[in-house]
Amino acid sequence: MPEVDRTPPYLQVVAELRRRIVDGELTEGDRLPSVREIANQWQIAQATAMRALAVLRADGLAESVVGVGTVVRARRTLHHSAADRLDRALRLGKIYPENEYAVIKSAELATPPDWVADLLGTEEGGQAIKRARVTHNEDGPVSASISWFSGDLAESVPALLETVRIPGGTPNAIESAIGRRSVDSEEVSTAAPATEEQAADLGIPIGSPVSIGRNVYYDASGDVLEVGESVAPAGRWTHHRRRG
Repeated sequence: MPEVDRTPPYLQVVAELRRRIVDGELTEGDRLPSVREIANQWQIAQATAMRALAVLRADGLAESVVGVGTVVRARRTLHHSAADRLDRALRLGKIYPENEYAVIKSAELATPPDWVADLLGTEEGGQAIKRARVTHNEDGPVSASISWFSGDLAESVPALLETVRIPGGTPNAIESAIGRRSVDSEEVSTAAPATEEQAADLGIPIGSPVSIGRNVYYDASGDVLEVGESVAPAGRWTHHRRRG
């Protein structure tokens, strides 16, 4: 039985089932455990188990199917947060679940916007590494993102300047090269109309509502290793997992 903590029992169930969905252990159309199965596994009341499944349905991660039960319905609704991506990279050695992949649009040295330069400590007029990508699943693009790194990493982590996917993700590549490990993340988000570039990346009309997130990855000393911005179309839920 999963270890019990002070978190309400139904939220423990939600967190575990959501983790399995995010990690790809449970994929689109898979049946979730029944109310009886959840109640027995976690040793909780069936009413508590029903509440957990209701939360997953409300979050757009599952739906009830007559004659089948509650099944995963996350393909069109789940958007992976910076915390999710970091957690998957460190635990599993990969960023994306099995049904998603990234296409690297560009990887180059470029002048970062002021908010990125401030976080990275880039001198005025200096350059940083910029990696732009679009993430797809079998239905098409689901998000677009840009990651920024200190220009000092150009020599020590040359893969950051290559337009190919990095096995294990950028956090593991940086750790392998310079021994600095991303251990925490911070993310803020807002909603805005899609710009021309964002609309082209996501295959949506210009001006469509999108969710925009800005994230920072920190090492154990609290120093910034990566700064990023991502955009996803409306209707996709973002899942945040707190590390530690």
